[in-house]
Amino acid sequence: MTRRTRERGQPKVLVVDDEPDLLELLELTLSRMGLDTTRAQSVSEAIRLLDAQAFDLCLSDMRLPDGEGLRVVEHITEKGLDVPVAVITAFGSAENAVAALKAGAFDYLAKPVALEQLRALVKQALKVPEKPAAPSSYQLLGESPAVMQVRSMIERLAKSQAPVFITGESGSGKELAARMIHIGGPRAEQAFVPVNCGAIPENLMESEFFGYRKGAFTGAEGDRDGFFQAANGGTLFLDEVADLPLPMQVKLLRAIQEKRVRKVGATAEDPVDVRIISATHKRLPALVDAGEFRQDLFYRLHVIELAMPSLREMREDIPLIADAILKKETDTALPTGDKWPLQDYLDRVERAAINEALEKTRYNRTAAAKLLGITFRAMRYRMERLGIK
Repeated sequence: MTRRTRERGQPKVLVVDDEPDLLELLELTLSRMGLDTTRAQSVSEAIRLLDAQAFDLCLSDMRLPDGEGLRVVEHITEKGLDVPVAVITAFGSAENAVAALKAGAFDYLAKPVALEQLRALVKQALKVPEKPAAPSSYQLLGESPAVMQVRSMIERLAKSQAPVFITGESGSGKELAARMIHIGGPRAEQAFVPVNCGAIPENLMESEFFGYRKGAFTGAEGDRDGFFQAANGGTLFLDEVADLPLPMQVKLLRAIQEKRVRKVGATAEDPVDVRIISATHKRLPALVDAGEFRQDLFYRLHVIELAMPSLREMREDIPLIADAILKKETDTALPTGDKWPLQDYLDRVERAAINEALEKTRYNRTAAAKLLGITFRAMRYRMERLGIK
């Protein structure tokens, strides 16, 4: 029996732990969220309950009297149960968290359990789509075995919160894959924030990633959010992550581990709920061996790898891709000879210019407005008028 086969009512959560204090804390927090909890104090009891009842979520400690909580994760995966499972790990047990995510865990919590992180995790888990996501404008073209395998992998990764590391040659569609993972998952309604790590000056990286407070440095005339705050509740895509300098790698690692960030000039940290997807065309293991990329950060990012095929591996798809490109060029081509009314012609010219500016700035509307020589307010108005999303 799965979540799909029982009648929808009060969501049910299976909590697997043998520590009375932690069990009481989890049950109290979940009940205040309107959830029905069932407790299990061992691996064997948890497996028995999972086979007998339908649950919407499972929270399991990693250390139990009769074995590792990882066995609960593996059982859910092996049986194909439609139950997101998150694990609770001891502080600093990065290896356990990574192992659980690779085995199919939805996410993890570190002890001592922070209640705001627990609530955020539960909300995300209960939003996992039970049906395939509706078609979007972001689609991976091709019917070759290589593309079919990637498409299937993307569908599976969309249901997880595990960090994904996308590899592939330049132009192989790494950002497209990241967007599809985001759109197909429970964070689809929240922001997808792409960041080109190689395009940010080193002296601006901390403030760009984490934001800053007014007066933190010369020119900081007001508070400003960074990439992490902009992606809060959604997905942060770190493109060309291999280009991050070592000092920034340390700060990024801490933000990922603690799920908290501190703005430049601030005294306190703020919690953030962000899924990390990263990508590079470089061979990151070789950079780790050369001491140019931190091994601990590599293991945090490289939990599940998605390898994008090159065009050489999908030759049979070339005619299909070529036709799509030609169709796009035809659809977006500017009119000639004043075959349309003047206003339609001007709208098409303006729409093409705005789309080009957005693509060049990786869909940063502020930067695109600057490129076009207009204000952000004017940019927003024109996008709304022309129906550009």
